[in-house]
Amino acid sequence: MSSDRPLLTELKSATTARFQLLGCLLISLWAIEIIDFLVFGGRLNQYGIRPRSLSGLWGIGLAPFLHGDFKHLMANSIPLLTLSWWVMLQSIRTWVMASVIIAFLGGAGTWLLGGLLVAGSSVHIGASGVIFGYVGFLLGRGYYERTMGAIAVALFILVTYGAMFWGLFPTQPGISWESHLFGFISGIIAAYVLKSNPDMISDR
Repeated sequence: MSSDRPLLTELKSATTARFQLLGCLLISLWAIEIIDFLVFGGRLNQYGIRPRSLSGLWGIGLAPFLHGDFKHLMANSIPLLTLSWWVMLQSIRTWVMASVIIAFLGGAGTWLLGGLLVAGSSVHIGASGVIFGYVGFLLGRGYYERTMGAIAVALFILVTYGAMFWGLFPTQPGISWESHLFGFISGIIAAYVLKSNPDMISDR
């Protein structure tokens, strides 16, 4: 009985750390949107990804933290937290590394090829690219790892979030399907990279 206590304590500590990290993430996103609304009048959104513009390169790192309005942020908040939790189940380090790869590669793809099918300029903002990246990551991890746990999670994600795949296509005006598509592809790449390089997510 006593031998189980360190394991339970470690599990409780890890769970608490995950909740705290996700809480900080959510608070940060909402704080940024509130400040943008009250102080800047929505002008921070101009710092999103502007395809093929040198100034738009900053958006690769900033776009996931910017949203068009509170409705946009609300729509992204729950799937972002839920999918982050599933990615974190392996480890917090896995989530951090996957997030960095997804944000960078997905943002770079959007910057390079975004807006090619739409006339005029476009600015891509929002965490939805990262959300689609997590979906791609969890599906990719199921394929590359092929363990019962990873496959079970992948099947659950496929069933639960399968309807999101419509977002990979230009079906709705004003929706950055490019960030969805490149985020999803980047998530699959992240799953492969982390599976092939376990030292990247090792604590040693």
